Parts: sequence; C-alpha cells; structure tokens
Amino acid sequence: MSVDVIMPKLGESITEGTILEWKKNIGDNIDRDETLLEISTDKVDSEIPSPAAGKIIEILYKVNDVVDVGTVIARVGGDSDKIETPVVNEKLEQSPTENIISPSAETVEKKDANINVHIRTKRFYSPLVKSIASKEGINLQELESMIGTGQSGRVNKSDLLLYIEKKKSNSNEVEHTKSTNSPLTSNIEPMGHMRKMIASHMQKSRDTSVHVYSTSEVDVTSIVNFRNENKEAFISKYQTSLTYTPFFIDSVIKAINEFPLINANIVDDKINHNANINIGVAVALPDNNLIVPVIKRSEEFNFLGLARSTADYALRAREGNLQPSEVKDSTFTITNPGIFGSLFGMGIINQPNVGLLSVGSIHKRPVVKETEFGDIVVVRSMVYLTLAYDHRLIDGAYGTQFLSKVKDLLENFSTEQIKV
Repeated sequence: MSVDVIMPKLGESITEGTILEWKKNIGDNIDRDETLLEISTDKVDSEIPSPAAGKIIEILYKVNDVVDVGTVIARVGGDSDKIETPVVNEKLEQSPTENIISPSAETVEKKDANINVHIRTKRFYSPLVKSIASKEGINLQELESMIGTGQSGRVNKSDLLLYIEKKKSNSNEVEHTKSTNSPLTSNIEPMGHMRKMIASHMQKSRDTSVHVYSTSEVDVTSIVNFRNENKEAFISKYQTSLTYTPFFIDSVIKAINEFPLINANIVDDKINHNANINIGVAVALPDNNLIVPVIKRSEEFNFLGLARSTADYALRAREGNLQPSEVKDSTFTITNPGIFGSLFGMGIINQPNVGLLSVGSIHKRPVVKETEFGDIVVVRSMVYLTLAYDHRLIDGAYGTQFLSKVKDLLENFSTEQIKV
C-alpha cells in the first residue's frame, strides 16, 4: 500500500509552499525520514523527509510549483506498487505533444499581419500562461522565444510576468530616451521567493488587522549602566553576550501577565486566549530579508535563559540553520529597528498576533527631572517604544496601559535577578 506525502504546514499563517528541489526521482528507493524534497515558504527553506521507506512511485508536482498545505505531492510505495507515469499535476498537463494558442478578441485587434498566431507547437504552455499571454497580447512566437525556468525549460507564470514587465519597462525607457535624450540608469530584477512571501504576508496583515499605534519614551539609564559595567563579566561567566533585547523581552512577559489580552488572537469571530507566551523576535538577515524565530513558553525562562535563547536564534537565523518549528506559533512579537539607528518604528503586526512592540535606538539626551529641590536637567539614556495593536480586539486604553506597564518595568528593572 502506498503512503501519501503531504505538503506540510511549516508555520502560522502559512498556506502554501514552493517546491525547490526533488532529492529523489520516480523509481528511486528511499528510507524513512530520508530527505525527499526541499520546499520554501516565507519563513524558511526546509528539507522534507519521507514518511515511509520504499520507492518513489509518483511525483505530482514539479520544481517551482506553489502547492497548498495539505495537498498530496508524491507517493511512496513498495516493490509491488505500480510506478505512475510522471505526469506533473493534471491541472498543468493537458496535451503532451502540442498546444494551440488562439487569440482573444483583444489580441485580434492588435494582430500583426506578419505573425500567424494559429500555429502548433510541441512546447507545453499551461492554461494560466496561455490566458495571461492572450490578455497581454503576447503571441505564440513571443512565447516560443522566451527562456523558461520550469521543468524541461517550460515557460511558467513567473517567466511570463517578468517578460511582460521587462517589455513594458523597455517601452517606457525608449519613450524616456526619446524625450530626454539622457542615458538609461534604471535596473529591474525579479523579486526573490522569500521577498515575495514577506510582501504577501505584510499585505495580508495590513488588510486583516486594524492597526493602531501608541508610543512611550522610556528612561533606560540604569539598564545601560548595568550592561556597560557587566557585559564582559557576563560573557566570561555565561559565554553569551549581554544585549538589551532580553531586558525588553523580560519586561514584555511581565506586562503580558497583567494584560493577557495582548497575548491573544482572533479566530473567526472568537477570541483565542493563548496558554503560553511565545515571543517572536524579528531578525534581519544578510540578504536584507527578515525572519522571526520564536521563544516558546518564554514565561518559564529566567533572564539568562532569555539572553541565551535570543543570541542562539539570532546566530542560527543569520546562518540559515533555523528549524521550521522555531519560526511558528508566536503570540507576541518584538522588533528592533533601533539597532540600525531608527529613532522609533511603526511595525506591521505579525499575524495572527494582535500586538507588536518596536524598539527604537537608545540615545543620551537632556531630560527634565523633578526633585525635592525643583526641576533639573540631566543627561539620560532614552528610548522610544511603539506598540502596534489590532483595534479589532485591543482598544486604546488597554494598549496604552500595557505599554505604560512595559515602560514602568524597564525604568525600575531589578538587576538582582541577573547574577554576574
């Protein structure tokens, strides 16, 4: 009996994955848990193991196909199972020998007397590609001239859209050159898969959550002084850098304990109260993309545990060594644009969270302080914290009270819990 290989769900809000590479071919033997294929999502690239030992009897999707989570993508069987002809997804395959491109009414209006669009070809074009080509007035001769990145050099949707974009761009550049007689300086490149997934995720979040923002100015002088005095000893004792991030995480966890709704999420028209606090920490990658590893059950960690976890996740994220389970199921997210010099940030909520905290850069500046002798101006280390929250669930009063609690915890942070 054959065993289905399913496109797995590798993270919250992930509904599809892109097949990057099949490690085995039809007819190849494979062991249980041996890597069968590699897929990519907006979170990570992952190797997918075989659910059973046997031989590959059927592969249903090809490289670069985007497949919905839960879809059967291959089958593993025994020696007696029949090997299926490697026809890749019935939706994509129609006639294996020929295709006919017929012009739409719009294409007929634009027809070129020197080009016959009713010609046959042995090259395969999916219905989607043919539909886009017809809509954009792309005839068969143009399709035949394109370089395809799909299986066996097929032209897929991405190839066609890139061709159309370049064609429009070249047309605009020609017109610009005619009008200005100036040299061309623009450069167009296709988005990478991860960037496209991030873009889709951000747009979905914007369209889902009703974003509201509150900002507080926080005096973190005592934290800055403590770190400066103890960072070398901390590394020596624990082999972990003492950064500012665990201070913010620790304060957020304590504040969530008092304001638990900020840790909930919306499911349909119901409120899901999460039992644990899973803190996502945004990490910028060397290729300018972004990933959010998650500290699961963070309420169970002491300060040292938070420091070690953030350092470990940040390092492995930049090396590309995170596991799929380590980038899913966050209930609240912290991002830190301040490390790049930003005074403050207004982030987009990481779905399905209802809150995200942006930490700005820490700067020394003059601040007015009240004393028993009157107001004085002192130099303090200050930082702006900006809370993005989903107004569908979190009202302004609740969100601002939560942020005020984080501010209070940071300004009165007890360093006694950090043994250096």
